[in-house]
Amino acid sequence: MNKSMLIGTVLGAVGVTAGGAVATYTLMGAGEKYAEVVAVQPVNETVKTPRQVCKDVVVTKKAPVKDEHKIAGTVIGALAGGLLGNQIGGGTGKKVATVAGAAAGGYAGNQVQGNMQDSDTYQTTETRCNTVTDTSEKLVGYDVKYKLDGKVSQVRMDYDPGSKIPLDEQGRLVLTEQTRIAQ
Repeated sequence: MNKSMLIGTVLGAVGVTAGGAVATYTLMGAGEKYAEVVAVQPVNETVKTPRQVCKDVVVTKKAPVKDEHKIAGTVIGALAGGLLGNQIGGGTGKKVATVAGAAAGGYAGNQVQGNMQDSDTYQTTETRCNTVTDTSEKLVGYDVKYKLDGKVSQVRMDYDPGSKIPLDEQGRLVLTEQTRIAQ
């Protein structure tokens, strides 16, 4: 074998070896490092929001009483009862019938006016409100199981990392999306 062929072979072998070393270095140490994601579980929080619900309802109310002691009903009843009692009998019996008719009529008039006042109602519309609570789910983060250097660990992150979690220059996990984007 001649000398130039031997030098070419040696240089070729050195080049291939150097290329392989550079490729290995790039794959193993110089490129970005990642932790392998094993599982991702979204973490939700229940949010309760109170709010008021109002509706108009028809309400029946008792009308205000103008004659609290029912004087008008008593007087009118006594007059009517006295007039009717006066139509019965004669002499002393007529006087007794008039007084008894006035008494009975007064009582009856009082009771009639009371019943009328109790049933004197009106309707009005009122707004009635009550508080109801709406619930919703809010995503607060992700529980991520990852594998790094053969060890499985778990961490909570504010984003879904996908299949891998990047590491910073010191080999620590990049846990926030803003930090990951800035790299």
